[in-house]
Amino acid sequence: MSSLSRELVFLILQFLDEEKFKETVHKLEQESGFFFNMKYFEDQVQAGEWDDVERYLSGFTKVEDNRYSMKIFFEIRKQKYLEALDRQDRAKAVEILVKDLKVFASFNEDLFKEITQLLTLDNFRQNEQLSKYGDTKSARNIMLVELKKLIEANPLFRDKLTFPAFKASRLRTLINQSLNWQHQLCKNPRPNPDIKTLFTDHTCASSNGTRVGPPTNTPLAGPVPKPGVFPPLGGHGPFQSVVSPPPSAIAGWMSSANPSMPHAAVAAAPPGLVQAPSSAPFLKHPRTPPLAGPGMEYQTADSEHLMKRLRAGQPDEVSFSGSTHAPNIYSPDDLPKTVVRSLSQGSNVMSLDFHPQQQTVLLVGTNVGDISIWEVGSRERLALKTFKVWEISACSMPFQVDAHTGGVNDIAFAHPNKQLCIVTCGDDKTIKVWDAVGGRRLYTFEGHEAPVYSVCPHYKENIQFIFSTAIDGKIKAWLYDSLGSRVDYDAPGLWCTTMAYSADGTRLFSCGTSKEGESHLVEWNESEGAIKRTYSGFRKRSLGVVQFDTTKNRFLAAGDEFQIKFWDMDNTNMLTYTDADGGLPVVRLLYTNSGLAVLALASNAVHKLWKWQRSERNPSGKSSASSVPQLWQPNNGALMSNDLNDAKPNDDSVACIALSKNDSYVMSASGGKVSLFNMMTFKVMTTFMPPPPAATYLAFHPQDNNIIAIGMEDSTIQIYNVRVDEVKTKLKGHQTRITGLAFSQSLNILVSSGADAQASLGRIEIFFIYTYAFLG
Repeated sequence: MSSLSRELVFLILQFLDEEKFKETVHKLEQESGFFFNMKYFEDQVQAGEWDDVERYLSGFTKVEDNRYSMKIFFEIRKQKYLEALDRQDRAKAVEILVKDLKVFASFNEDLFKEITQLLTLDNFRQNEQLSKYGDTKSARNIMLVELKKLIEANPLFRDKLTFPAFKASRLRTLINQSLNWQHQLCKNPRPNPDIKTLFTDHTCASSNGTRVGPPTNTPLAGPVPKPGVFPPLGGHGPFQSVVSPPPSAIAGWMSSANPSMPHAAVAAAPPGLVQAPSSAPFLKHPRTPPLAGPGMEYQTADSEHLMKRLRAGQPDEVSFSGSTHAPNIYSPDDLPKTVVRSLSQGSNVMSLDFHPQQQTVLLVGTNVGDISIWEVGSRERLALKTFKVWEISACSMPFQVDAHTGGVNDIAFAHPNKQLCIVTCGDDKTIKVWDAVGGRRLYTFEGHEAPVYSVCPHYKENIQFIFSTAIDGKIKAWLYDSLGSRVDYDAPGLWCTTMAYSADGTRLFSCGTSKEGESHLVEWNESEGAIKRTYSGFRKRSLGVVQFDTTKNRFLAAGDEFQIKFWDMDNTNMLTYTDADGGLPVVRLLYTNSGLAVLALASNAVHKLWKWQRSERNPSGKSSASSVPQLWQPNNGALMSNDLNDAKPNDDSVACIALSKNDSYVMSASGGKVSLFNMMTFKVMTTFMPPPPAATYLAFHPQDNNIIAIGMEDSTIQIYNVRVDEVKTKLKGHQTRITGLAFSQSLNILVSSGADAQASLGRIEIFFIYTYAFLG
């Protein structure tokens, strides 16, 4: 195979890994024999997946290739043989001896005889050379150290242990470059080429004299391309042109407004507003027009339109014409599963908006009043200041304004009357519009009776307007005049709400959370101003205000339970969800007893395990500040997840976790049943003790993993035998829930502590764990 073909394999490996085709990645590694993934190999060995281990090795070497290879296969098969003996599985041990180990008899007959004699012993540790053999986990780790040395010394693995260094998404970049080149060869190149397939060369269809929409953009392959060249290739789906949204019924919303609205005198708006067949989109998404409508002109060819907001790393502009929807050619597989960019803001993010022309420039507002400007492609923060307006090209500060009395809750770009503006809202119950060039305040809209939570500048046809929502649940609409609000409606939940249109501007959605934590995601009937569809799938009590967005004219996405949840717009039931590498609040955290890993129990009842790997900087593989542990999961993809208590979904005080002395088992609870998991496979061994009362603290007996002390919410301590599934005794003495348990390693006592709800102090009790006598 030529060097270029070899490099193509590496590009494909990178692509498969980025797209999470894990099994396919390792299959290609094995079949090509170009890259030996030591991390995958170690994981398989530690999991005892011996067939997979040998199958993977077979892509790089055979038993008879050299002495290093022979030693590698021998150590693996010997370990498999000893584990069968340790399980007292004599039949399996004989099978391994005959099928796997006999091949080595011709090279060392005495060694083979000695291995065979182990079958005659009650415990193979009676053999002097195996007397120090520990448990299975430690034996595998010791063997791995030896295997790694043999692999590194084996000449067949030379130049195969390090993956070549090149930029991320390199295959996508090369495809983009090819498409750009093909586009330059087109006789009539269009500014916004329409990709239908990669199977044939690209050619631009004739525009037939019609106006071609401006180029779209996606961030997956880097910065915004120059006009007239091919846009970067996104993760999924074709690139299609964007044209003006179809008209719909703003009149229905405006004319049927609440007659008791405080600005009833201006409800009879100018004829152009009431009669215009355009809908009133009232949400942040899109904050800026997708492109110029009739009567709107922009300053340069490069900024001819205001692009829609970046949507979770995926493009959401698709073709539409009139009121006809583009065909939904997307599937749930198109939904984003991985984080494309992570930016560390430093304080809680309250609002986001992308620059209308430079779409990789992100404006971020925080809960402490900071406003940052980020370049998303390079992850560089261009500025961090209190509310100021920046000239992006020079990154200088032309002016500073005091926007609101109190907090600035939302900020967005707008382009009314051919003028680039910034719209803000705040705790002072007002919405303000600012000239983005000179900093002059152009409009102040008053009428809300509570702090304004969000704003959404938008336009339809020749009408430009702003929708706003306040924390009392009121939705109002404003034209760029001084005549007051045109709409006064109640949002579901009557608290914090945002709204968004589908990409083609034909369907309207809103999402909000009540003060009690109940979240509502709905679709609106624009002509009637009424709710058309309500979506289900939120937890009963959301931990914060749920944020949402729309994409590809088909999907809705919302953040809930530290996950991103997805809905098909036409189905009220949740479609799927992803963690998206998000950080879950950890309510319990502990080191493993071996010092090789860290185990966490998150607030969503899911366990996370991080392991330190052996490296030159950390040869012991134990916990170290000089190296970063890696998130570990068994190859079966299983998660260790507890039952939750629906009656107390947000009560972290009942979360508890404990590890057995040999790190083989973890026991935990998150308000529901107590679960016992196998740490190697993440499989649940058993569950017991459903609430009430809930378990609040757990402890393994130091000499017997089957004996567990369980502190309860009702102040009792139960001594439970897992093997017979029976509570042996119940200890009493505390007045409040149990907050701590500890067995003595030498004395036969159990020490416990309980919470004092009034003084916030603990009371310590001591119990004899064999006689169960209360010492007082």
